[in-house]
Amino acid sequence: MIVLGLETSCDETAVALVKEGQILTNKIYSQEIHKRFGGVVPEIASREHTERILEMTREVLEEKELAAEDIGGIAVTYGPGLLCSLLIGLSFAKGLSYSLEIPFVGVNHLEAHIYSPFVSGEEFSTPFLALLVSGGHTSIVKVNGFRDYEVLGSTLDDACGESFDKVSKLIGLGYPGGPPIERLAREGNDKAFDFPVPDPTGLDFSYSGLKTSVLYAYRKLSQAEKVYRIADIAASFQRVAIESLILKLRRAIKSTGIKKVTISGGVSANKILRKRLEKLDIEWVAPELQFTVDNGAMVGYLGNKLLEEGICSDFSLKANPRLFL
Repeated sequence: MIVLGLETSCDETAVALVKEGQILTNKIYSQEIHKRFGGVVPEIASREHTERILEMTREVLEEKELAAEDIGGIAVTYGPGLLCSLLIGLSFAKGLSYSLEIPFVGVNHLEAHIYSPFVSGEEFSTPFLALLVSGGHTSIVKVNGFRDYEVLGSTLDDACGESFDKVSKLIGLGYPGGPPIERLAREGNDKAFDFPVPDPTGLDFSYSGLKTSVLYAYRKLSQAEKVYRIADIAASFQRVAIESLILKLRRAIKSTGIKKVTISGGVSANKILRKRLEKLDIEWVAPELQFTVDNGAMVGYLGNKLLEEGICSDFSLKANPRLFL
């Protein structure tokens, strides 16, 4: 069966075709327009999805010389995310499902991220730990089996990716924050600023305090220092942000005894994070870079598994911006 995967939870319009767990094609349109506003504007995001989703669906079908009638099922993100963005993808999926008389299934965006490392490789046997690190979510999940999850820790305030975005905006690097901070950090001294490593009790995460520490340090700099010491701030912030992830992950590994780990989400593309993981005595896997951002391939991959299990949705399914695992 060929499954059409649709992702419109935030500011990426993504469409993919998946056949029996194999990715046939994967297209992502990143909405660059939000850069001028320093963050995602929900109304603009939904308009961009509306303008792109049909065109991109036609493109992936034409690329593989397929007709709409060749699609056997549709997988679409229905939460969490921005409500207005989710509605575009979900409405499109329902309309296509109805017109083609094929099943569709709503996919949990977080669950799709957990499976994203397996899109281009073999799956881990369960149980394993999943470190999900994105702009909106930071959590450690124990995966006991398919659709059997135990959230061991999650963010108490800002997510890790969100803190990258906010710090980047603060020091003048713009939005999104991950790539420019990582690039600039290569030129800086990561010990120049002694920011505290966020460590709330247990396995939960907190990044609001780190963001505030960076703000206070930045305010104390002279105008000249705000130019030539920016790389040091970026490097020091990145070191501490990643250290917090490693600290919590090591704690989770010790408490569960599980040494198989997946990382996913936008921050999983960070090279410093991957280097730190290489030093741990674990077996770990991360997605290919194209699958670290929001993408239709991970939605289609998980949707394929769900549809093969006979799991599908009906037209009463609603978008859920605050969906949990």
